[in-house]
Amino acid sequence: MADYVLARKSRNIASSMVQVFLNILLGVGAVLVTVLSGSPLIGILLVLVSKWRIFAVRSRYFFVNLKANLVDIIVGISVVLLAYAGGTTFLISDIILMVFYPVWLLFIKPLSSETATLVQALVAVFLGISAGVLLTSGLNSIWLVLISFMIGYAASRHVLAQGSDKNFTLATLICGLIFAEVTYLSSVWSIIYTYENFGLSGVKLPQLAIILTIFAFVYNYARQAMIKYQDDFRFVHIAGPVIFGLVLIGVIVVFFSDPRFTILLN
Repeated sequence: MADYVLARKSRNIASSMVQVFLNILLGVGAVLVTVLSGSPLIGILLVLVSKWRIFAVRSRYFFVNLKANLVDIIVGISVVLLAYAGGTTFLISDIILMVFYPVWLLFIKPLSSETATLVQALVAVFLGISAGVLLTSGLNSIWLVLISFMIGYAASRHVLAQGSDKNFTLATLICGLIFAEVTYLSSVWSIIYTYENFGLSGVKLPQLAIILTIFAFVYNYARQAMIKYQDDFRFVHIAGPVIFGLVLIGVIVVFFSDPRFTILLN
């Protein structure tokens, strides 16, 4: 019996080590192969292959699994697309992505607390919108609007699906529509912050990604507060985050939309 328990523990340790190795390999390899090849196709394929469990189910469960894994897929594909947007020269931004993605896979994604799910959703919003802005700058704005809707829907669903309220479909659709509307309104001044101090680092921060990340935090915080307090809900329960978020977005739009500090894509 003791030998059986020892052998089982050894197999579990070996399995965990293999899983860690594969996650690191995926995280580094997806970025590395994208930069070396100058194409995002192989990197995206690696991300999708790593999610094989989505497809290994009966057809009626496919879309359920897909929606449940949207945030993870958005993060993975966004990492690849951000690496692709940096070109075929290795930059500091590529190293950041190669470090971040394994950290996401090993430490951030497995977490399931309320705070962790919110953090996961915000990461997906920031990376997803950043990649969308960079890759659709020369295309019709409708593509970025559609991408934003999907990201807003996925992020809100990821947070609200973990709560006690099971009637969250309308809330997620509203979040997606607001994302789409804000994206459409901002399409005339798509701005990317690229400070000269970063030099050839390749670090680029789209203003839209920052604004929608702040909004996503406030929106989902407010929705969870409504669920928590229900009939006793008052604005005072969400006043702090809402006011802070509005002030922060106002400061960004008013004081950091000057072309002297940014690059205009459109």
